[in-house]
Amino acid sequence: MQTISATELARNTSKILDSIANGGEGIAVERNRTVIAQIVPPARSMTAAQALSGLENTLSPEEGAQWLKDSRNEGSAEFDQSVHDPWG
Repeated sequence: MQTISATELARNTSKILDSIANGGEGIAVERNRTVIAQIVPPARSMTAAQALSGLENTLSPEEGAQWLKDSRNEGSAEFDQSVHDPWG
């Protein structure tokens, strides 16, 4: 992690923030030779679509249909789909 002075941060804030956003590396900020802060990029996240990308080729159409049927418990006597009042 690169270390910069508080003065340098004040003079070049936009440039430094752009560097962090584009490069992904954090920066330690020091004042009087003491680190007083760290600026780090946020943890990378992904959308559901990104997480599921590539899965379309994992199952055959038949396997996909069976998985969908199983996930909905269609025709399954094991699971009761009715709603029960727990206080009734």
